[in-house]
Parts: sequence; structure tokens; C-alpha cells
Amino acid sequence: MEKILSEKFYQKMDQLSTRYPSKVALLLPALHAAQDEMSWLAPEVLSEIGKYIGVHAAQVREVASFYTMYNLKPVGKYHLKVCTNVACALRGAEEIVEHCERRFGVKCGESTPDKKFTLNEEECLGACGTAPAMMLNNDYHENLTIKSLDQILDRLE
Repeated sequence: MEKILSEKFYQKMDQLSTRYPSKVALLLPALHAAQDEMSWLAPEVLSEIGKYIGVHAAQVREVASFYTMYNLKPVGKYHLKVCTNVACALRGAEEIVEHCERRFGVKCGESTPDKKFTLNEEECLGACGTAPAMMLNNDYHENLTIKSLDQILDRLE
């Protein structure tokens, strides 16, 4: 099987492996590193990670599918994850999601046809005190309003 992940990925895993009791313990860091490199975790990538750490690809997929932070399908260049848990919902998260759906012309869970934006709801971003919150790729944006959201998005387009 030809490797999909880069040599840089494997160097990082080799470096991290000294911190962990076994290769299996590298599963979460490996998923993060692979997603950083590939933007999503294709089945072939999950298989490659499984081979590297010595577990079946199904076990890797089980773990990756448990956490919402891992993308198991392609995402756009800009991945918006809007928290819709109770604190965020009470402070307008649903309106934020609806505004994004209208602006992008997609429903939650979809990507724009040009693959520029992907919109998802997130169960909790742990930013209840600064709700509503959103992650844009790996950056938090808090105390969102429709106006502040549009300002953020206008800088991207």
C-alpha cells in the first residue's frame, strides 16, 4: 500500500511516541496530525493510521467518529462550527446558523459547491460564558452577532 500521509507526519509520530507508553496511545494525536495535513480523514487515511499504530482500521474509525472534532468527510477551506448547546442557543446561535445557511445557500452539515465553506452545528465548544460561540477552522469566535459574523466572513471572501 502506498502511503498517503507525508514523511513529516511520520516524523512527528516518531517524535511523539517517546511520550506515550505504546503506539496505540498515539491514536488521538495521529488523528489530529493527519487531519491537519489532509483536512479530513478519508477511509484510506484511517487504515494507514491503524497500520502505523497496530490496530484495525475499524477501531480507528470508531474513535474518529466518536469525536465531532474529526472530519470524516471533506470540508471546505473554511469550516464553521457553531455551538448550538443551551447557553449559545439562548443567546442567538440558531439565528447565527440560519444566517449562515442563507448566506452560503447550504444547510447545516453541507459545504458550498465551490468547497469554500462548510457549516456544522457543534454540541458544545466550552465557551458558555461568551456565547454564542463558533470555531472557524481552529480559531474561536465568541459573543457573536450577525453583524460580527458578517465582518468575520467578509474578511474571508
